[in-house]
Amino acid sequence: MKDAEKNIVGRPLEFGSEDYHQSVALRDKILRKPLGLHYSKEFLQAEKDQYHLGLFLAGKMIGILLFKHEGEQLLKMRQVAIDEDFQGQGYGKKLVAYAEDFAREKGYRRISLHARLTAVPFYNRMGYKIASAEFLEIGIPHYKMEKRI
Repeated sequence: MKDAEKNIVGRPLEFGSEDYHQSVALRDKILRKPLGLHYSKEFLQAEKDQYHLGLFLAGKMIGILLFKHEGEQLLKMRQVAIDEDFQGQGYGKKLVAYAEDFAREKGYRRISLHARLTAVPFYNRMGYKIASAEFLEIGIPHYKMEKRI
């Protein structure tokens, strides 16, 4: 194992914690600001009962994703973001793999997500399959994708 990989840790975040606030800032920077959008208090409060999973490198948060319970064995993956300084280096793959392990341990067997058109190839490589026609969400093209875990 490379030295850098020894310092990579995935772990759940507690809603309202300092790590949680860092995750909101990261998601805002990567997912919202480029589109001219911002999080409302109501939007963030609605995430209280979701799983917040962070990826840390040497103690610094570099990635985040959320899971929303959608059914007995189904989670919806959402709000996936990797810090721009760490994109394209395999950290997104590590975050998704950690999240899938987390989901399995909680008894879930399927994951769905809405992938931005630009992210579809990434999720295809991770075993996710397109499950819908293209649609617009927050003004940009997306596809629903699914995977059995």
